[in-house]
Amino acid sequence: MKRFSISLAASTSSLLSLVPLIFSGAANAGGFALNEMSSSSLGNAHAGGAAAAEDVGTIFYNPAGLARLPGRQFMVNGAAIRPSAEFSNRGSVSATGGPLAGGNGGDAGDWAFVPALFYAMDINPRMRFGIGVQAPFGLKTEYDAGWVGRYQALKSELKTVNINPVLAYQANDQVSLGAGISAQYIKVDLSRAIDFGTVCVGSLGPAACAPAGFLPQSRDGAVSVEGNDWGYGFNLGALFTPNESMRFGVAYRSKITHSLSGDASYSRPAGLPAPLAASPVFTDTGVSAGLTLPDSFSMSAYADLNRKWAAMADATWMHWSRFKELRIHFNNGAPDSVTPEQWRNTWRVSLGVNYRHNDTWKLRGGIAFDQTPVPNGLRTPRVPDANRRWLAFGAQFKPSRHDSWDVGFAHLFVHDASINKAEPPVGGTLIGDYNNDVNILSVQYNRLF
Repeated sequence: MKRFSISLAASTSSLLSLVPLIFSGAANAGGFALNEMSSSSLGNAHAGGAAAAEDVGTIFYNPAGLARLPGRQFMVNGAAIRPSAEFSNRGSVSATGGPLAGGNGGDAGDWAFVPALFYAMDINPRMRFGIGVQAPFGLKTEYDAGWVGRYQALKSELKTVNINPVLAYQANDQVSLGAGISAQYIKVDLSRAIDFGTVCVGSLGPAACAPAGFLPQSRDGAVSVEGNDWGYGFNLGALFTPNESMRFGVAYRSKITHSLSGDASYSRPAGLPAPLAASPVFTDTGVSAGLTLPDSFSMSAYADLNRKWAAMADATWMHWSRFKELRIHFNNGAPDSVTPEQWRNTWRVSLGVNYRHNDTWKLRGGIAFDQTPVPNGLRTPRVPDANRRWLAFGAQFKPSRHDSWDVGFAHLFVHDASINKAEPPVGGTLIGDYNNDVNILSVQYNRLF
């Protein structure tokens, strides 16, 4: 019984080990990052993000760009993100070797709203202050309760709030510099089912379990994990303007290390045999885990080709290879669980164009290619992630010199993703394919005081 309890503790702890990964399959960017802080940037597929500096959303993309936006400015942005993640079973098997029962889980994606707020003001003729509040990581997935992969994932939700004050300094006519700090809150809620029938048979044997009705896939329970934390980081940027029609920008956002703490709670079926009911593995307990969100580096260019047309480009690197493993600690004395991840660093490259119809209207477009950090052999139902291609459009309406509205839309074509994921000792092996895509609609309002 002791040996089985330790094995099951490791399996249960793997649920929390997926904390930083839970929205990757449905997220709009490679991994689980969110970039939708500005509708104008979305309309260009984030091409030129570190160089365009068209609005105070540059606080997030490159704080140095704030130097070219004098006066008091306010911006509010809201992005509605609709990921779709549909699974097709291809012969999933249980821990006992038979087929896993259940449906395909429905569409694990759902609408999510991602807001962002920005404000900027002059300190003196060369220095500007700004502050932004954003959600740089997270989304939500939820499968149907009886789906075939319920022993690996049910509901997964991750939310972040990032408070980001910055300073921008105009060094000379060609160079501006920017720096900021980030205070970031993270909250995680996730759950999965537990096959108590297989647990019982594996630990006590069929003779003790069958009379009580505890057979594989017949008596499910569940585990739910919640955790939260505050973490801190910084961002840096530089903007180079060799002439009035051209800008180059570089920007860096640091890693943020979180030490999550929270609780694991269990629901157990009625009539659980006494040895299992007494096991500390199924006792509500506190949990903790370390999580490092990746740093990133962007290089962007912006050029006015003439009075009507502008072109831009961007290459953004994310340091996902920091995520090699996650160690989970249980307060009830169960052994730590170490889950290998081995994620890869990624690039997103994008190109965009703007067309100025007149002083009131501007049209945008962009394309991008975004790599996934998840190796094929490590894909999970919480992370059915794959490479994606972006197609984006946008427009700006400027009714006065003080006010403007922007709208952006992007469709992400996500490559098909196969999965063959074992979850020992009782989760079985999930085998199948995912068909994913993402739609994003974003609207923002800008006000110059």
